[in-house]
Amino acid sequence: MADEQKRSPSDFLNTVLGQHVLVKLNSGINYRGVLACLDGYMNIALENTEEYVDGRLKNRYGDTFIRGNNVLYISAEKSSDA
Repeated sequence: MADEQKRSPSDFLNTVLGQHVLVKLNSGINYRGVLACLDGYMNIALENTEEYVDGRLKNRYGDTFIRGNNVLYISAEKSSDA
């Protein structure tokens, strides 16, 4: 049970690959989409991406690439299947 609490960020990222995520940038802009891939520099590729500025939907994109040094955090989205 103690081992379950010892998860690295890499473990988390591996579990959310292919899942819906929220990516918040240092600028405050949020992107929501399916995490397609990422590398060791936190460069991110999202699919079916939506861009939110000040909480409002601004744009929808197919594939989006985000440079890792702009990323504040990545969060798993709650599943809407309930």
